[in-house]
Amino acid sequence: MTYAIDPTPLWQPTPERAAATRMAALMRQTGHTTYADLWQWSVDQPESFWTTIWDFCGAVGERGDKVLEDGHKMPGARWFPQARLNYAENLLRNRDDGEALVFWGEDKVKRRMSRAELAREVVRFQSFLIDAGVGEGDRVAGYLPNLPETLVAMLAATALGAIWSSASPDFGVQGVLDRFGQIEPKVLICVDGYWYNGKPVDCLEKNAEVVARMPSLVKTVVVPYLAERPEIGAIANAVQWNDIAVPQGDFVPGAVNPENAPIFRRVAFDHPLFIMFSSGTTGVPKCIVHCHGGVLLQHLKEHQLHSDVRPGDRLFYFTTCGWMMWNWLVSGLAAGATLLLYDGSPFAAKGKVLFDYAEAEKMSHFGTSAKFIDAAAKLGLTPGKTHDLAALRALFSTGSPLSPEGFDWVYREIKQDILLASISGGTDIVSCFVLGNPVLPVYRGEIQCRGLGMAVDVFDDAGQPVRSEKGELVCTKPFPVMPVGFWNDTDGKKYQAAYFDRFNNIWCHGDFSELTAHDGMIIYGRSDATLNPGGVRIGTAEIYRQVEQLPEILESLVIGQDWPPGKNDDVRVVLFVKLQEGHALDAALIDRVKKQIRDNTTPRHVPAKVVQVQDIPRTKSGKIVELAVRNVVHAQPVKNVEALANPEALAFFRERPELAD
Repeated sequence: MTYAIDPTPLWQPTPERAAATRMAALMRQTGHTTYADLWQWSVDQPESFWTTIWDFCGAVGERGDKVLEDGHKMPGARWFPQARLNYAENLLRNRDDGEALVFWGEDKVKRRMSRAELAREVVRFQSFLIDAGVGEGDRVAGYLPNLPETLVAMLAATALGAIWSSASPDFGVQGVLDRFGQIEPKVLICVDGYWYNGKPVDCLEKNAEVVARMPSLVKTVVVPYLAERPEIGAIANAVQWNDIAVPQGDFVPGAVNPENAPIFRRVAFDHPLFIMFSSGTTGVPKCIVHCHGGVLLQHLKEHQLHSDVRPGDRLFYFTTCGWMMWNWLVSGLAAGATLLLYDGSPFAAKGKVLFDYAEAEKMSHFGTSAKFIDAAAKLGLTPGKTHDLAALRALFSTGSPLSPEGFDWVYREIKQDILLASISGGTDIVSCFVLGNPVLPVYRGEIQCRGLGMAVDVFDDAGQPVRSEKGELVCTKPFPVMPVGFWNDTDGKKYQAAYFDRFNNIWCHGDFSELTAHDGMIIYGRSDATLNPGGVRIGTAEIYRQVEQLPEILESLVIGQDWPPGKNDDVRVVLFVKLQEGHALDAALIDRVKKQIRDNTTPRHVPAKVVQVQDIPRTKSGKIVELAVRNVVHAQPVKNVEALANPEALAFFRERPELAD
């Protein structure tokens, strides 16, 4: 089943608004009159395109003459092999008294930091890292909420050429060790606790156990959040963040103002910058290594061009430090934006806290998940009526496919004149394959376009490109933000298997997708979660879209159950539903669910079983985990429950009598 393509856009920029964007400026500079022509040039002439991006977006560093080596290899291509640059230097290039960030910790903690103050804090933490022996290639890990100190620590480490990695403090001990234990950090920064839904969550005991089981650590730094001065005696080799001294004297040789000039060690383009982790729901997380130059150029492109982030804009994304959107958010400093950081529940203050934040801080760009938009609609929120959102120009949505009804809600209840950018990529590329565009119209249920410089296509099972048909999302040419590899994968076999085994020399991302008549994209779900009743592939998002329109249903999860059991002859569709409070699943509701799906999709989409559960398991970044549930239903082990935000929810799917017949 394919979504009906609506020929009428929900929004399109006025000619004046489009002409004022950075995307339009690039089109004028390169002599392209349409985005389609600009995109085609960007993938046909990658050396010219990425050189233009370096210059047009103002990357700081020495570019060198050579742009691309082994450009026919994927993996194996090398970008800007002569370049020397530093990611942190680009984020901190402006060290005046303009506002660098605002922080809200639910409705309890509010802080502000100027660019000059941010730079001074980076210098202070750099001196600590140098004293701890941290240098190029060493790992520094943050077990932290989305705090200003997290940003400071990342910038201080990466400015020195060290490698940054982070996880949110809601990870359990084993979940942290599964991640940081693989990369052996020299310094760990953690927090005494955090707030969630108005309640304090203490982390000190957990921190002590993590540190005791991580022998690579030389120092641990504890950031105060719940208490002014937490008790850290049980944590080995720990110091208080506030006890780190301000360096004295000429910390930076020859600097006029040493307190406001961090050290920036320029490194090779492909020098490791971040180690990020796969979700880990099917085994120990993969450690994905991203580089300085690739992340910088890709994020400059996505912020300045696809998102139209300009100096002075106020950029927000609801994210934890265990999700790639945190890394994407903080790169906004390089575009001159003020970062709006948030920690806590997105539904604090009766579900309105993020819109309170948007109004109070004149947010220009609001980033969130498709699940948040769905939940806000279910709660009956009407932010466009209850809040002044005059400054808001763009809303980003990712994490799962945004349903057409989600598009409707944004334009009906938030703002009519807004760029709604559904975006999709992943931790694998710490960025997007398909995303928004301020010069193009927005069509209901569609991601606007393929990213510049990204040779994205959709292949059928035979490896042939298809249009207006479902298939595998692929990228057919190298791009700078491809991982430089996986940590401890010395022969590259895990990296090769992750993306290149399906189609030779082609990146296969694992999304079940469709390129539309508008040259936009629809994502139907992860390929490994695709259902196959009777041998017909069905994307899970097609079912979620229908089911979650029913007012009684808060959330759903669908799997394919082998049927008959143990024979693997076929699969049947099984739908699990979490209901709104006060509702129960009865025969009448089951009939309505099946009718809704049958009337709007095909008979093959209709579930053989509809089962009520109390909760739906999800990752720390809020993604539901169909594969983990499928394993539970088939009495197979879930390899890494530590990767889940609510692992206790798996119990609701185990040995369900409804699934035995």
